[in-house]
Amino acid sequence: MPQIRLYNSDCIEAMKNIGDHTIDLIVTDPPYNLGNFMKNRDTNLSKMRDNFFGSAGWDDMEFEEWEKSMDTFFKSSARVMKKGGTMIVFMAIIKVETIIKLAQKHGFYYKTTGIWHKTNPMPRNMNLHFVNSTEAWVYFTYKTRTGTFNNDGAMFHDFVETAVTSNGERKYGKHPTQKPESLIQHFVELLSNREDWVLDPFMGSGTTGVVAKRTERNFIGVELNEIYFEIAKSRIEGENK
Repeated sequence: MPQIRLYNSDCIEAMKNIGDHTIDLIVTDPPYNLGNFMKNRDTNLSKMRDNFFGSAGWDDMEFEEWEKSMDTFFKSSARVMKKGGTMIVFMAIIKVETIIKLAQKHGFYYKTTGIWHKTNPMPRNMNLHFVNSTEAWVYFTYKTRTGTFNNDGAMFHDFVETAVTSNGERKYGKHPTQKPESLIQHFVELLSNREDWVLDPFMGSGTTGVVAKRTERNFIGVELNEIYFEIAKSRIEGENK
């Protein structure tokens, strides 16, 4: 059985418990810091969903504060990452340039920026403008220009298409930015091997942990919010029972 370690803690503090250069893959979805930006736009988000991320309290930092926190995250990630390890970071497109700059500062090699396309997005303001159906992901390797890539000779595009998270994956509780398991499994299987160590420092509701356990990877997950931590813990423990 895979080894699973979960921390209900700030990710920087929790990562101090991880040994140097022991992580093979980081797949994570940190705060995009769009709360204040979205509140000032005519999106009606708060009216359309009762768990709008902009009201959660963790997505409304001043830009300089957010940038500093992400810089610390990449510094901590560099310490725990193996040479040749891989990182996938989901991020708002308008923040990608900042993320690349910070990651490169700490030894991560920028590979590409890809897109996740949601086939069934919420039709917010569909009569006013284009419906938002995409999110970006940024692909890095650490200290090398290549890493694990289990493509078996097949061609993989930098465009991943799935439905949004199903209700079945929310049975333990809802998270406002929860990613579907099929999306995360795409990256975990392609960029790591069985018995590798996978880390998600912004675990949320635990999707990366569920996928890591299912695919026989060891997993370390960190989530600050106690409610989401308990959801993640229940989901990961319930996998394969």
